[in-house]
Amino acid sequence: MDTAEMTADEVRDALENAGAILHGHFALTSGRHSETYVQCARVLEDPALTTRLAQTIAARVEGMQVDLVAAPAVGGIIIGFAVAQALDVRFIFSEREHGKMTFRRSFQIEPGARVLVVEDVVTTGGSVAEVLSLVHDAGGVAVGVASIIDRGGPKAFDSELTALLRLEVESWEPEECVLCASSTPLTSPGSRRISG
Repeated sequence: MDTAEMTADEVRDALENAGAILHGHFALTSGRHSETYVQCARVLEDPALTTRLAQTIAARVEGMQVDLVAAPAVGGIIIGFAVAQALDVRFIFSEREHGKMTFRRSFQIEPGARVLVVEDVVTTGGSVAEVLSLVHDAGGVAVGVASIIDRGGPKAFDSELTALLRLEVESWEPEECVLCASSTPLTSPGSRRISG
């Protein structure tokens, strides 16, 4: 397996080759609508490729002295675990319980632990912001956020974002969506509505 860091072009090629960049009319996890959706799960089907992506993220956050990786379920679990493995640190994930993000399964953050939050795709970063809040409430120190894809635009968090690929993809609030106005059928492939 190739262990060299991946370039943005290689990440984009991997997404396209896996059929992970979809076109249509999508309701994003953030609630916004877009004509492009990145289904990172298609890339994360390949363990060797997932390992390379994770090693690239780990190399880019090397100076952060990470003690723990935390990720929001469901999208961040696979890449979060792989990044934790590449960094040789613990991994935990948050889940929604009654609509609110929480750490379940007896997951704990030691006070002062330096935590990297990892997500597959960041659009507005609402889920990431919730995990950052959980880290802070537990006494941890959020050292940054990492993702495979940054979809661009303003974020709901202030932490530094390290993304392997930035895709400037237009999105709209539902009431402003040009695809809704043209009656294009809407699909919702994200995981926000999954509950445990």
